[in-house]
Amino acid sequence: MTKVAPIDQRKADHIKINLEQDVRSALTSGLEKYHFIHEALPELDLNRLNTSLNLFGKQLASPTLVSSMTGGTSEAETINLRLAEAAQECNIAMGVGSQRAAIEHPEQAKTFQVRRVAPDILLFANIGAVQFNYGYGVDQCRKAVDMIQADALYLHLNPLQEAVQDAGDTNWIGIAKKIEEVCKKLEVPVIAKEVGWGISERTAKILADCGVQAIDVAGAGGTSWSQVEMHRAPDEFTRQLAATFVGWGIPTAESILNVKKGAPEMTIFASGGIKDGLDIAKSVALGATLGGMAGQFLKAAAVSTEKAVDMMKLTKRQIEVTMFATGAGSLDELRQGKLAVK
Repeated sequence: MTKVAPIDQRKADHIKINLEQDVRSALTSGLEKYHFIHEALPELDLNRLNTSLNLFGKQLASPTLVSSMTGGTSEAETINLRLAEAAQECNIAMGVGSQRAAIEHPEQAKTFQVRRVAPDILLFANIGAVQFNYGYGVDQCRKAVDMIQADALYLHLNPLQEAVQDAGDTNWIGIAKKIEEVCKKLEVPVIAKEVGWGISERTAKILADCGVQAIDVAGAGGTSWSQVEMHRAPDEFTRQLAATFVGWGIPTAESILNVKKGAPEMTIFASGGIKDGLDIAKSVALGATLGGMAGQFLKAAAVSTEKAVDMMKLTKRQIEVTMFATGAGSLDELRQGKLAVK
């Protein structure tokens, strides 16, 4: 039987592979199928546009999210602190990576604890939903939230990643009922999040019925975690199994529309293959509240906090210029018929 790598080793592998290997999905986000209608007479002042929004009681400067990435190793701690410091300066939202490592090994909690550099940001804790079938419950969710003083909790959904992983957690029976129980008992909002294969209309409806307050679609088109698992597979069988699914998933744009149909009142976060502020603006125009990026911010934070700040400022300006050139003075106006299908 293959020896399973400890969680901290897995986290270190994930960072290294994401920085060094091509782990993109064979699919695209679907956002390239849309374009904004250009207005040559916008009747706006670029420097007076309003990209701000209020979410879960926090005011954000722009609809940008630092998507959940990492934690559990010293390198991950450095990256998380740089990302959080930059998010604090730019006043945007951030999620941390799965906190299971720190719940099982409390000495690793500090690798996720970013409030010391980011006291004001909208911050999301993170637990894998499948762990509810492996001994986790509301208590562990509370631990994750309290550990980092989070404003809300991500429950990530990654069945395909678990299925192609060596000794993954593949019993998903009854998870919806357990998500519902957490939604009822937890004191902060619960957000359901895929990790890169998108959300169907059916899943959106089930999650809405469970009581989640937002869905991060994390559609296909960006990082493919089956490709990540392929690069860290311990044997050829597992490598080939993971490689099979490079083109799997529901693209991000389609996932946003699926949630709008399956759960019309749901708050939507868009992530998965989002490259820049233009893609975030397209996601907002399709119905999302936030647009999340991971890879670009990870690569910037691997260099320095300043690089991460530069990337976040560029992203915000890209959103502003998009709004300006399409005649939208606010995010609400951006949602009003500004997009066309190519």
